[in-house]
Amino acid sequence: MDHKTFNRKLKWLMSLRFFFALLLLGSTVAYQIGNHYYALEQPIVLLYGLSGAIVFLSAVYGLLLGRVNRHRLAFIYVQIGIDSVCISLIIFVTGGYSSLFSFLYLVVVIYASVFVFKRGALWVAAFCCLQFALLLILELHGTIDPFGYGETMVNSPLTLVQVLQKCAILTAACFSVAFLSGYLADQERKSKAELAAMEAHLGRVQNLAQIGEMAAGLAHEIKNPLASLSGAIQILKGEVENDKDNMRLMHIVLRETDRLSSLVNNFLTFARPSAAQARCVNLGEALTEIVILFEKDHSVGQRIRVDLATIADAFVEVDPLQLRQVVWNLLLNGAESIENEGSIKISVSRRKNERIVVEIADDGCGMDEKTLKSIFNPFFTTKPNGTGLGLSIVYRILETYDCRLDVKSKPGAGSIFSLHFKPTDPTARPL
Repeated sequence: MDHKTFNRKLKWLMSLRFFFALLLLGSTVAYQIGNHYYALEQPIVLLYGLSGAIVFLSAVYGLLLGRVNRHRLAFIYVQIGIDSVCISLIIFVTGGYSSLFSFLYLVVVIYASVFVFKRGALWVAAFCCLQFALLLILELHGTIDPFGYGETMVNSPLTLVQVLQKCAILTAACFSVAFLSGYLADQERKSKAELAAMEAHLGRVQNLAQIGEMAAGLAHEIKNPLASLSGAIQILKGEVENDKDNMRLMHIVLRETDRLSSLVNNFLTFARPSAAQARCVNLGEALTEIVILFEKDHSVGQRIRVDLATIADAFVEVDPLQLRQVVWNLLLNGAESIENEGSIKISVSRRKNERIVVEIADDGCGMDEKTLKSIFNPFFTTKPNGTGLGLSIVYRILETYDCRLDVKSKPGAGSIFSLHFKPTDPTARPL
């Protein structure tokens, strides 16, 4: 959960807590007037004090909200813990075992799931159940004597069986609510993350499409005179073979011309990648072949270990050469981000949305948020001799196959590139 969303939800919680305190205060006043209890009895004083304490704590939480950026999880757990203790006090004042307000524990569990999700909500449910059990056990043994402020539900002495039944009912209710609300909160978080990734993907596709149209025309305009220039220099080269200085200059011109030609070809690939040779490909076999070739590449040497984990029947429709180009580029980027020795892990999995996901994770230097936002932009590079077209071409190639590319990275923690392929039926067409 991002900082802005967390603060917004926390402000809503503080507002609801404040109104609950006012409701508790108003109901106490109404009960006192309705039953003509004008004397300040001990339970009434305790409820007034509890209402005031909740209002005071709400004000304190509001003042601390802007100062707990690094410890916001601990901050919300403190609030949840204090709220559950306040609920226990309300139950004590209103009759303990006979109280009708034990359902308020469920409210705490529900809002806890919004902030700490399913696992945290289960811990909160356990904490609430322990408090309630302790309260009833102390009441059973006569250690405490709840005020019974209101109508009592039982007139006979409290028994162990009644305590166990009540604790079992509350435990089942709390854990059921924690599981369901936590599950829904987790699903909401995943859906929002997926939606954000899709929005980012759509934005990149639109930007790259606009740049690609311009790039295609520009590349063609450069390519034609560049070819004429290269041909003319080749002719002139034959006439100055005996002049060492001119030959040296000619070699420089030809080398740079070839480099420009390669750059223009990459630019054309980025602008209009072709998917004409697409066919059904077994990802496991294709990735195994790519990994074997990559580990033998002289630029990698023996310093990078590549671990591959695939699944059976992972078939996608893609051009094998373009798949090799995409995976090779990502492997090479991962290897270049590792300073000395390291490892790259490739894993293939099938997600609930039926997409086949290939994750390429390295343990390199990682990237900061500013770099992450720009790595797919043409000509953006962090390498001294890079052109900045590698990842742009990868993205454009994958786009032609309705495949999404996501990346997660943190400085010093490596990067994870995720390729979301649309699966295909291998029996639909020949391999």
